[in-house]
Amino acid sequence: MLIGTAGHIDHGKTSLIKRLTGRDTDRLPEEIKRGISIELGYAYVPAGDDVVGFVDVPGHERFVHTMLAGATGIDFALLVVAADDGVMPQTDEHLDILMLLGIEAGAIALTKTDAVAAPRLEEVTAQLAALTRGTPAAAWPVFPVSSLTGDGVDALRLHLEERAAGWAARPAAGHFRMAVDRCFTLPGVGTVVTGTVHAGQIGTGKSVTLVPGPHGALEARVRSIHAQDRPAERGGAGQRCALALVGLEKAEIARGMWVQETGLANVTERVDATLRLSPREAKALATGTTVHFHLGTSDAMGRIAVLDGARVEPGADALVAITLDRPLAACRGDRFVVRDASARRTIGGGAVLDVTPLGATARRGRRAPARLQLLSSIRNDSTVVALQTWLAQQPVPLQRLSNAWNLRSDEVALLLADAGARIAANIAFAADHWNRLRSEVLATVEATHRREPEMPGVEQLKLRRAVAPALDPDAFGAVIDELLGESALARRGAFLALPSHKAELGKDQRVRWERIQPLLVDRKFEPPRVRDIARETGIPEVEVRNLMRTVARVGDVTLVALDHFFLTSAVVQLADIAAELSKQHGATRAAEFRDRIGTGRKLAIQILEFFDRAGYTHRVRDDHIVRRENPWR
Repeated sequence: MLIGTAGHIDHGKTSLIKRLTGRDTDRLPEEIKRGISIELGYAYVPAGDDVVGFVDVPGHERFVHTMLAGATGIDFALLVVAADDGVMPQTDEHLDILMLLGIEAGAIALTKTDAVAAPRLEEVTAQLAALTRGTPAAAWPVFPVSSLTGDGVDALRLHLEERAAGWAARPAAGHFRMAVDRCFTLPGVGTVVTGTVHAGQIGTGKSVTLVPGPHGALEARVRSIHAQDRPAERGGAGQRCALALVGLEKAEIARGMWVQETGLANVTERVDATLRLSPREAKALATGTTVHFHLGTSDAMGRIAVLDGARVEPGADALVAITLDRPLAACRGDRFVVRDASARRTIGGGAVLDVTPLGATARRGRRAPARLQLLSSIRNDSTVVALQTWLAQQPVPLQRLSNAWNLRSDEVALLLADAGARIAANIAFAADHWNRLRSEVLATVEATHRREPEMPGVEQLKLRRAVAPALDPDAFGAVIDELLGESALARRGAFLALPSHKAELGKDQRVRWERIQPLLVDRKFEPPRVRDIARETGIPEVEVRNLMRTVARVGDVTLVALDHFFLTSAVVQLADIAAELSKQHGATRAAEFRDRIGTGRKLAIQILEFFDRAGYTHRVRDDHIVRRENPWR
């Protein structure tokens, strides 16, 4: 269990931790000289086979950002209030922060009892009851203690030990993520980073990334681990860990970065979230408000857009989008706190619902009913129901799901199975959505055949525009691939068609084609060009050209060179000849090919260049090497 202190400056947090653990968490010369905590302090005590960790935070209002870095990831709060001072400004703010971070387990230490009389204790106890009323902290037990004399400390220690003994370890689900709060160098060890592990687990020898770096992710390897102040082979969620890293220098790392499992891509400049405005705020929060955004041990300036209303009233919750002034790493469920633009007071906090991928800047649709429905489902429903809501709206790339919700591949597979999703090309679909897309594709292709019988089919891009213009091209491609695999569709060059469809010419077109076709049959390897056909038949050149393009779409002819159409049956034979020559000589060359087909060298070269463009052959200097089976058969 991780216990974090909270409370006003000079209320005895550090002295109490020293009484409980025997360790002074103030280690900096300035802290010792001034008698106040400036940085985070850490102490550990055995608890059976486990270890209880204490995070001591500064209480001065100037160091609230440091307090936030220490409070992230703790399990249990120890709110410290001095009996002589009573409830003070940072008592209020620190309690607010604990509630906004979702820390509901805790206790209250009423310190400096040796300095006051009994009536004062009763008075401060009443203040605490008023302070915590209506919050989970109202149920926290109050322990009067004196760090000077030791009175009451044993009772508090016993309570903490009992809570720790019954504390359930956090499940080590998701990819490993640890928020860095300290970085230093140890002789013989090298660069060491410390922090609280938010998710997953890590072992020695594993590769990790540190994000966000100034120029992208930084790569490192874990040399050794201390978990809860003990050497360990593994560290996991809920533990304080120190990781010795290979491959990075101390100067490259700063508080606010995350050590994460390699491959997790969750760096973002915008999060959609649920935000609760503190009931202590005097006025509502409106769209456009600038805030300090604190998540993990990092902070950035952000601008809030209220999504489900005009503003957020004090004590109320709302869906918001927060645009950050620099990239941060975040995942669904991460708790955060926001402070006012001048960083003088805490105004609210909440949880991340969705992470906009880095580089995605589109603002349109963020208040659309479907988007609000999805965010509400992520906030209120189970993970399975939230995913079903998402899938009902659109296909979901598995990598996007894994990154935004911090799920390992096995966790993604289990969740998709529970949600009844259909997987194709690493994209998840709702089963009914998938079936609807299949039906719409086939219906659209069939309608095109009726409307344009001379066309061999529909180009895939045009088909996607007609059926699902907003659908990711890869997702649409997965639908097409399944239909092709089942022979419900057929691919004809660049076109998709029903297998039963045969492109046909119109009546007038057939009449003119019957006059032209014999000219191509008579000279199958050296057919006349468009202008020659026009001269021999008396049909205007532009009409010949348009007709030949239509016949090409039907599939009876193939455009080999500019205005030079060959019967497709002749192209099949030419391709076979090129294959024979390539098999005999290792490659097809223009002179040998010319001799075999009985044409001039220029035309032979044009035919071979056509084969190169079509990907049938590959040119290496003067050689044309056949790469695959004859595609015109």
